[in-house]
Amino acid sequence: MSEKKYVLTAEEIKYKLQRIALEIAEAIAGDEAPVVLLGVLSSGTVIAQKIASALKNYIPNQVEVVTITLDKNHPAEVTIDGNVDFNDKNIVIVDDVSNRGKTLLYAMKPLLNYHPKRIQTMVLVERMHKLFPVKPDYVGLSLATTSQDFIQVETVGDEVTGAYIQM
Repeated sequence: MSEKKYVLTAEEIKYKLQRIALEIAEAIAGDEAPVVLLGVLSSGTVIAQKIASALKNYIPNQVEVVTITLDKNHPAEVTIDGNVDFNDKNIVIVDDVSNRGKTLLYAMKPLLNYHPKRIQTMVLVERMHKLFPVKPDYVGLSLATTSQDFIQVETVGDEVTGAYIQM
């Protein structure tokens, strides 16, 4: 049986998401355009919902969470829930873990059909194995791991309960 080595507890995650929400609010201060948090199914959407809830305490902008679905290993098809117009909006793509940068890069693909004000990226845990030219704008925790390590973010319902390295 594999052992879980926790790198973030639920309490630490809560603190980090509050901090990231404040950073996002500072970055868009004075810009009244709506904010769309594009959460990568499924953990990314849960994290995006937490960020949205916190953001509403810091900015008057309309904040919306939308789910994006893609196969992280073979992201040929990328779908977005609902019919959303991303023109002139502040977009933040939210994922749980960034490893190679591939998921964040492909999550931007549908946005090429629009003209958003800005596109930024946010991950709870960033690993240092970039193969694609995407560096998250907002990061909860950066970890130097081996390429064989697997980091998992746990969610239960609408709560983020921890992040661990599968040993």
